[in-house]
Amino acid sequence: MRNHPLVTAAASGELPAWAQAGKARRAHMKRVASLLKAWAVARGERGREVDRWVAVGYLHDALREADPTTLRKRVPKSFRHLDGNVLHGPGAAARLRDEGVKDKELLKAVAYHTLGHPDFGPLGRALYAADFLEPGRRFRAKWRAKLRERMPENMDGVVREILAARIRRLVDGGRPIRKETMDFWNTVATGEAWVGASEP
Repeated sequence: MRNHPLVTAAASGELPAWAQAGKARRAHMKRVASLLKAWAVARGERGREVDRWVAVGYLHDALREADPTTLRKRVPKSFRHLDGNVLHGPGAAARLRDEGVKDKELLKAVAYHTLGHPDFGPLGRALYAADFLEPGRRFRAKWRAKLRERMPENMDGVVREILAARIRRLVDGGRPIRKETMDFWNTVATGEAWVGASEP
C-alpha cells in the first residue's frame, strides 16, 4: 500500500499548506525526522516504511504554533479537555485524517506524541523518544546523548527511562498524570507487547 501524498511530501520535508510552525519549530521537526530516519534504517526498514518514520517527524508538530482555542474547536470531542500546549498533536492528526490519511499507527503517533499511549507501536514509541532526545534540546544534554546511543536497539528501555523521567517531573510539580500516560507506563514497565493501534 502506498503512503498518502501528504505523508510522501512530508518525508521529503514538505509540510502541508495548513501547517503553522515557524523557523525554530521547523528546525526541531527536521532534527526529529533525521533521528527517526537513522533509527528506521538501523532497524532494517526500507522504502515506504522509512518514509513513514521521516514523515511523522515532520508532521507531529505541524500545528504546534496554532491557536489552542481554535484547535480546541476542531479536534474530536475526546481531546477538547486537554491542556492547550498538547492540543497540537490531536489537531494535526485530525487534520491529516480530514485530508484522507488513513494510516492509524501514524495518526496515533501524531495525536499522542506528547502524552504517550499504551497502543503505541514502534513508530509511536520512536517518535515519543525522538521528540525528547533530538540534539537541539539542551536540558541534560549528556544524558540525552547516552539515550540516543542506545537507540533503536534498546527502544523499549529508552522509552521507559524517558517516560519515568517525565512522570517524575509531573509528580514533583504536583501535576496530574493523564490516564493515557499512566497506561503507557504500565505497558512499557511490564514489557507488554504492542497488539495494534486503534483509531486515535
